[in-house]
Amino acid sequence: MGSLVYDSRLSVPLDDRTLAHLQVVVLGKLRRRESFAFTATVDGREVGLWLGPSVALEFRYSERGRPAMNRAWLVLLADAASSRDGLVIVAEPVEVPAAAPIRRTAPVPIPAPATPARAPRPRRLPDVA
Repeated sequence: MGSLVYDSRLSVPLDDRTLAHLQVVVLGKLRRRESFAFTATVDGREVGLWLGPSVALEFRYSERGRPAMNRAWLVLLADAASSRDGLVIVAEPVEVPAAAPIRRTAPVPIPAPATPARAPRPRRLPDVA
């Protein structure tokens, strides 16, 4: 059982799989300098937290390896974080087996835009006199 430590004062116990998915969503929002609410249950009580770029967060894992990411769950958590109610932990959906796992890869270079082709010049009309 891992935990999300908020401002060195509050520890929210979470299993490592949930914590890993929350870390991806939370860090994505904070990287964009977005603040948002997070609601969790601590010792049987509901706790509302405000997460922003200036709040110290620590993700503590109990296991060494990172679990595989479920793309569908990441989307659900990100949508919840962007809602007016803020981020809440929703149940993990069953991922479609055909979906590719999320892998960290090098960025793909974006080709430079092609210069637009010039329009052909209109033909000169013959002199009629």
